Amino acid sequence: MNAPRDTVLNAPLLAHAADFPILARPVNGRRLAYLDNGATTQKPKAVIEAEARFYRESNANIHRGVHWLSQHATALYDDARATVQRFINAASADEIVFTRGTTEAINLVAQSWGRPRLTAGDEILLSTMEHHSNIVPWQLVCEQTGAVLKVIPVQDDGELDMAAFEGLLGERTRLLAITHVSNALGTVNPVAEMTRRAHEVGALVLVDGAQAVAHQAVDVQAIGCDFYAFSGHKLYAPTGIGALYGRAELLRRMPPWQGGGDMIRTVAFDKTTFAPPPQRFEAGTPNIAGAIGLAAAIDYVSGVGMDRIHAHEQALLDYGTRALQDIPGVRLVGTARDKAGILSFLVEGIHPHDLGTILDAEGVAIRAGHHCAMPLMTRFGIPGTARASLALYNGEADLDALVAAIHKAQELFGSRRSAGRRP
Repeated sequence: MNAPRDTVLNAPLLAHAADFPILARPVNGRRLAYLDNGATTQKPKAVIEAEARFYRESNANIHRGVHWLSQHATALYDDARATVQRFINAASADEIVFTRGTTEAINLVAQSWGRPRLTAGDEILLSTMEHHSNIVPWQLVCEQTGAVLKVIPVQDDGELDMAAFEGLLGERTRLLAITHVSNALGTVNPVAEMTRRAHEVGALVLVDGAQAVAHQAVDVQAIGCDFYAFSGHKLYAPTGIGALYGRAELLRRMPPWQGGGDMIRTVAFDKTTFAPPPQRFEAGTPNIAGAIGLAAAIDYVSGVGMDRIHAHEQALLDYGTRALQDIPGVRLVGTARDKAGILSFLVEGIHPHDLGTILDAEGVAIRAGHHCAMPLMTRFGIPGTARASLALYNGEADLDALVAAIHKAQELFGSRRSAGRRP
């Protein structure tokens, strides 16, 4: 490998790295190469300041107050909802429900749409590459209703077996719940095509967009899906905030899944009437500051440009793929033709957890393990992988640091094995 460098293509976006204060913090005496963005992204100053400004200047509970601060906070919260609507091109702000993240959004659909409607023998179609948060909620609903899960297999390169998908669709298919981008492989699934086919057999479609929204433009109307879920913390926003998009006519027919304040019209001991969506699904005091921080993050990435971010990360993905393939003993897991910026790999003779620990000592932050995708790891016959995941602030220097640290780990384990063979 050459000395750390960054190409002209990457340079314009790398200027934005200065917007992220944590990236200037050394780790173990080394420059931080943060490559764990699939788990959570770092936060720009604009997001940190937006959340702090709310508590400093605007803090009040929303919807119920008649005083100025409450009305001001309500306007900020409503503006944040409209920002999410525009970002994913929903038809109306009323189609955006704020949640704690992707997990809560999927559970909301499972319990509010799925549980009242599914019956014994109905089929929910998932894929082998799903995150646990898009498996377990549906297993719970199946236990409650008698519905059954059907699973689309994954090919050796990490792409879905589309012929098998076609074969699994049928008259009993009620829902396709599919990840837009695999968190463990980086595979970008053809969600618009899959949505079209699912609709042809009368099924609805939920897309898990947790790993997509920070890396490419998302248009829910172009996809045609019925539900789309994502988390703020993977989009440079605070933790504990996310959103569910649901088509308006579906949300109107769905009952609440949590009860409490702010999701009601009237309450009496003999009968309670509920607010219309989205308020119906936001019981209690919401994460107001988090919603404002999410809007600030969306404004930030929109200002950078989603097309520019995508092109930058694709260039880095190509660079990192070539660099890892050049290292003897390294095996990439997930080589789909259409990939997001995720590099999952194994190093011969080194457990991913050991590798992650050695890389950390060199200032390189990656994720090691099953990535909440245990069925996928079982399919590949491995306990887990090491995963380097990219963001707009990464550059070739981060990947050069990764490669250098892998070489160091190989030297260390090679020395240990040599020492173990001595008489």
